[in-house]
Amino acid sequence: DEDFDEDLDIEKELNLLDTDDIDAEVEQVEKIIDKDEEKKQLYLSCGIHIGTKLLSGDARQFVYRQTNYGLYVIDLTKTDERLNVAAKFLSKYVEGGSDKVIVSSVRRYGKEPVKQFCKVLGCRAITERFIPGSLTNPIIEDYIKDASVVVIVDPHADKVILREAQLARIPVVSLFDTDDLLDGIDLAIPANNRGKKALGLAFWLLARQILLELGKISSEDDFPYTLEEFTSKIVP
Repeated sequence: DEDFDEDLDIEKELNLLDTDDIDAEVEQVEKIIDKDEEKKQLYLSCGIHIGTKLLSGDARQFVYRQTNYGLYVIDLTKTDERLNVAAKFLSKYVEGGSDKVIVSSVRRYGKEPVKQFCKVLGCRAITERFIPGSLTNPIIEDYIKDASVVVIVDPHADKVILREAQLARIPVVSLFDTDDLLDGIDLAIPANNRGKKALGLAFWLLARQILLELGKISSEDDFPYTLEEFTSKIVP
């Protein structure tokens, strides 16, 4: 079995960005998200834009640049756009029956964000081993009837549920890092899917935007949950 506990040490990766790299990222974000200073700072401080040193052909469309240290940097404008698109897409499924929305994470830093996301929206969280057949075999005890959509943290780490969703023809929304592949994914959200701060931020923003889409809150300030509540407390 593969070990997915080697999650990204975001502080270490942030330290790899030299001053020129950071200035370039700030300039890029200011061009598109200058209307929201708080969000800009959140994106940067949580490192949601920091990819890996590997780049897949599928991820090339989401990459802004490569740093002097070899890290690929995700285009934050595309992250922001895709988070909004995903929220609009998922809100329809949540409205139609939130208990049929399955959200899964094998990665340890993804478990708390997934649990909190599901608590807020009433979705079904899977943060332990996914039982094969749960989406495709109605005779097993763990069968999930009428699952409408699957949300995953990592296409590689969550490959078992991703494959089952494909077989069951269930749409899949996934966070998508620079080394990931689009096979089986219907909607990708380009983002660092290893760092605990980045994962907390992604699910916090997604949950907030879904509630806005559903009219459950009238503004971002009405969202009653903190980013800390969505962030893993596990110490690296």
